[in-house]
Amino acid sequence: MPIRYSYSKIRKMSKGFKDKLGEGGYGSLYKGKLESDHPVAIKMLGNSKANWQDFINEVSTIGRIHHVNVVQLIGFCAEGPKRALIYEFMPNGSLEKYIFSREESIPLSIEKTYEISLGVARGIEYLHRGCDMQILHFDFKPHNILLDENFIPKVSDFGLAKLYPANDSIVSLTAARGTLGYIAPELFYKNIGGVSYKADVYSFGMLLLEMASGRKNVNAFADHSSQIYFPTWVYGQFSTGNDIEIEDATEEETKTTKKMIIVTLWCIQMKPSDHPSMNKVVEMLEGEVECLEMPSKPFLSSSPRRQIRDVGDNLNSTSSSFQSGESSQSAKL
Repeated sequence: MPIRYSYSKIRKMSKGFKDKLGEGGYGSLYKGKLESDHPVAIKMLGNSKANWQDFINEVSTIGRIHHVNVVQLIGFCAEGPKRALIYEFMPNGSLEKYIFSREESIPLSIEKTYEISLGVARGIEYLHRGCDMQILHFDFKPHNILLDENFIPKVSDFGLAKLYPANDSIVSLTAARGTLGYIAPELFYKNIGGVSYKADVYSFGMLLLEMASGRKNVNAFADHSSQIYFPTWVYGQFSTGNDIEIEDATEEETKTTKKMIIVTLWCIQMKPSDHPSMNKVVEMLEGEVECLEMPSKPFLSSSPRRQIRDVGDNLNSTSSSFQSGESSQSAKL
């Protein structure tokens, strides 16, 4: 179980919070060292009531998890208003900077991107089936996938996670939760099916497509409506028999990308009952692309711009963020 540390110990561990790694709505992230010289990341939470709930969720959820593709919680601090979470340090940061980078030195190879996607899928499968409780994350996105020194991915940020008995197929939620662009439709369209672990499958699908394409799925500010929602465009390419062209890619790399995209299209079907389980997702990613069937069109009949507005209208009380994607429409990834 995670170790409880005093605030003075946390200060010493971080050398007075000298080395800041980043900042977000939760608070600030610092680099530190244990007495054993082992590097750690220290997340200092802000003082809001919502952050207190996130803190409790993280400690209770991630404290029971031990898996190669889930970040390890080493300890925590709860001393008056001072609250901190201490994680294993991930030297390569989050996946976000690699898949959306404009710098030539940063983008990952197609093979490495595929390996990362498979690791993330295995981590999620463990959360759903490998623990005594079913853990639903509700916030999969590139920012929440961390990479160690060998680029092994680790699922992180369990502030919105919920624990349920392993045999619960449908769960109850009072409000949608997650990040706009990755939230499963059933969290705001109640008539298409109940909320379950399939919500995480949808979020993984949206993450997987961004990994395969190297661009954001949604761009609400595109000049043409066909450019707004990338999943619609890529489905149109595949359904009309057009292959996706990737510059300088080998035949094997093209097949790998196609496989990732087809798995995505299964994961983001509109009805949760049509989503595969994460066990099936792992199986599809490990298999050959020739064995995969194309799913039906997975999107609402309304325009993508309308979908974006509908989602926004339904997320007044959720923890959400929105980042626009690229506006270019092309048959090349």
